[in-house]
Amino acid sequence: MGRGPFGIGDELGPEKIIVVRQPRVGLEGVVVVDNVACGPAIGGVRMAPDVTVDEVFRLARAMTFKNAAAGLPHGGGKSGIRADPAGPAGPKEEIVRAFARAIRDVHDYIPGPDMGTNERCMAWVRDEIGRAVGLPRVVGGIPLDEIGATGFGLAIAAEVAASEIKLSLDGARVVVEGFGAVGRHAARFLAQRGARLVAACDSRGATLNPDGLDVAALTDHARPGSSVGAYPGGRAIGREDLVAVECEIWIPAARPDTLTLERARRLRTKLVLQGANIPATDEAEAEMHARGILSLPDFVVNSGGVICAAVEYHGGTQAHAFATIEEKIRANTAETIERARLGALLPRQAAIQMARSRVIEAMGYGRR
Repeated sequence: MGRGPFGIGDELGPEKIIVVRQPRVGLEGVVVVDNVACGPAIGGVRMAPDVTVDEVFRLARAMTFKNAAAGLPHGGGKSGIRADPAGPAGPKEEIVRAFARAIRDVHDYIPGPDMGTNERCMAWVRDEIGRAVGLPRVVGGIPLDEIGATGFGLAIAAEVAASEIKLSLDGARVVVEGFGAVGRHAARFLAQRGARLVAACDSRGATLNPDGLDVAALTDHARPGSSVGAYPGGRAIGREDLVAVECEIWIPAARPDTLTLERARRLRTKLVLQGANIPATDEAEAEMHARGILSLPDFVVNSGGVICAAVEYHGGTQAHAFATIEEKIRANTAETIERARLGALLPRQAAIQMARSRVIEAMGYGRR
């Protein structure tokens, strides 16, 4: 299959790219439904001032692989709204509701929360079109950001990886780039396993304490909008210095492509858990592998959120969601590591091989 008019595409997809605009409310967005061979696509609604069609497609493809790897009855999709997520609540709600109305008839796409949106936004979407996941508890949802579904999955992946690289989680030093919905919960669940957070950053600053940061106190400090860099329990450092902090576990949980080749060369860690979607460039992945750093790919280890969303969509409980996250991420992390070893592959290559084979098999059951 050749590339489409946006210069993207292959034999897996995308099935459709939909651009939506409503100048009256300032809405400018895009939806990419990548592949629905396994079922209707689930994927988050990202809100950022600089979101692009290419970024949304890459994220949608990551969701195709993520959902297939997790064995979910869903395909991959993603959407992006070009707006400031920190803007006033009123206009933000108007934009999100306008976006929902614009995708009312895109029935093979189920929206969920993502960077810049949350459970409240999904409640607005469901109110408009009757479908969304990651909803507030009061309307029957399992609030995946509130309970830390993605962060929990990262901790499970760390348990599997620890035995592979002879690492004890008890006392392991953790660094988190992006102390938000994913990063802070990953730090919390890892702390429960004996690890200690030594450095973290948000979009405005970074903090370091080699003796360990109090995850709960840092979370409380960050909630009112204060910068992580101003946390009194640590020493402020430059955000770019975070990548060189010595640790056993480094977690990129911010924007795509933040881990470049240059930054990968500065890493002083044993294990990278990709909390963000597509956080590392191909060159960075190769560099980490060459240096003996085990980098576990996003769509395998950060799939806790979409697994939780799928459980919610099909009427499951929070307890069921956590059990399913553990089962699937434990198995898929182990399989990724084993495929990489046997095939002399980068972990990402091994994970893509695993997920792609599942998507292609599902496509074979469709009408020809």
